[in-house]
Amino acid sequence: MARSGVRIDPAGRAHVDAAINAWMQDVIGDAILSDAKEFVPKASSRLHDSLRAEVHAKVLRVGSLDVNYCEAIEMGLPAMTIFPKHKLALFWEGADHPVKKVNLPARAAQPFLRPALFQRRTP
Repeated sequence: MARSGVRIDPAGRAHVDAAINAWMQDVIGDAILSDAKEFVPKASSRLHDSLRAEVHAKVLRVGSLDVNYCEAIEMGLPAMTIFPKHKLALFWEGADHPVKKVNLPARAAQPFLRPALFQRRTP
């Protein structure tokens, strides 16, 4: 009786993983990034220009690495009061006089990543 069987290429998993990564980067990642750049508030182009999409180990990440206020724009900020840490008062260039505290109003969220992620995408 003849032996029968299936031989599985050990490199097969690596080929499948590479194909998944390429699809996530080239199809889904580019589409989400394009939508995020369309939806981002454009007070300046700094946040818009800093948005990136990258894939590592079948995980797609879209966002900004070098703009520290990205999360504040996406999620909003509560009202805050700033007090001096090391001095008795706060002063900055252009201020009329030193102040003991600064009240910052709340900022509403201006989501752009979540709407880009939740767009319906059909082939």
